[in-house]
Amino acid sequence: MTQPDEPYYVMYDGDFGLSGLAGRPTGARPPVPQGEAVGDEQVGVDARSLLESGLPEEMIRTLWLVADRGRFDPAGEGMTVRSWLTAWSEAFPPPPPKRPRHRKYISAITPDFFARPVPVETEMRDAVLAEIGAVEADLARAVPGVAEALRSAVAGAGADLGFRLLLRTLKACSVRVGKARHDRYVELSDSFEYCYAVIDDGLEVDWPPLDTDRRDGTWNFGLSELASRFAVEWHDRTRLEVVRGTAGSDDVGQTPGTAAALLLEDVTRLHASPLSDDTLTTLWLAASDCGLRPDRFGGDVRQWLEQIAEVCRERLREVAPDHDPAPARARARTAGADEVLGELRGLAPELASRTVQPHWQGVPGADAARALEQVVTLVDPDLGFRLFLRVLIALWMPLTAERYARFEALGERFGHGRYLVSEIDQFIQSDL
Repeated sequence: MTQPDEPYYVMYDGDFGLSGLAGRPTGARPPVPQGEAVGDEQVGVDARSLLESGLPEEMIRTLWLVADRGRFDPAGEGMTVRSWLTAWSEAFPPPPPKRPRHRKYISAITPDFFARPVPVETEMRDAVLAEIGAVEADLARAVPGVAEALRSAVAGAGADLGFRLLLRTLKACSVRVGKARHDRYVELSDSFEYCYAVIDDGLEVDWPPLDTDRRDGTWNFGLSELASRFAVEWHDRTRLEVVRGTAGSDDVGQTPGTAAALLLEDVTRLHASPLSDDTLTTLWLAASDCGLRPDRFGGDVRQWLEQIAEVCRERLREVAPDHDPAPARARARTAGADEVLGELRGLAPELASRTVQPHWQGVPGADAARALEQVVTLVDPDLGFRLFLRVLIALWMPLTAERYARFEALGERFGHGRYLVSEIDQFIQSDL
């Protein structure tokens, strides 16, 4: 059970409160309080914020009707907006005191967050007011006066509710925003501790063309990400369900289809490479922690790669039909190869002393290292480095802080997101 002081992203997996109520399908939301539905307690919180805001009745009504697309008008049910909000407030009375909002998400893998200042309400209000100003012209064309009503909501009811009402208004009015503005919304959502669905669900974004050279994700991607999922998900889902989940896992802020395009690029390069089937099988088993043997379903490793590729093509036909993966297949990447090879060879004795899954058809670390060297020299050093990290995880390889720092520098050189290399920070040993 969630607690009142938990972050929003723990308590809700989508929009919530009055903005979430406005976004629900008509048949899936009560116009007036009914029982104690999970999630509706935040409607009571938002209702009190508006009731105490000092906003005129007609302004609150405008905010609600725009956000709700005019589907439910309290006046049509013989109520005023204030009496309607009062009913929600009384149905869900104030919860125990919460800690202050607007804390940045703090992760154990990013200790630098602890040193960052906590945004205060005035700063958040200024930030939300700036975003309202940036889209004021578009809002005015859709609903004259709604921008001023949103400003009043921020001033009177707080930045949290004001920001969610802004997002719901943009969605209701079909106002398109560019990627840069979308990314600012995501940054604000981190401070408010929302899950990203509060931003993305229903927001129309002018995404830039899909480009696999653009590294704008924060986590793992491609075949290394797929391998990590097979290390933990294979027993709960079919193999193609895992592939589809990976191909559809565009990172927040990425053009739709990016995850599929990156995965397709990796498997296409490997499929067309001079690497032997035995080498490819060793590579896959080591990176996936022996999560799936291709011969278990009557195929060889190249057939497996082709199946992955077809799932990616299916996803791209759906969300990015204009994307042409052919240029990506033709590009050759060599930058960083010497550095990756140096790290591989520097760890050769330790790799040779370990085995991936030694008690179950394991892969000797030395075999995995030879396969990785071939990927780096004959296919792509970026892919080789990502798979190298996966093998280190599968081998539970202890690392020095100095080596980890070099890995971080390599990740930056390849343009990897901040959390990709940090997947191995759990293996840093201070006494090595």
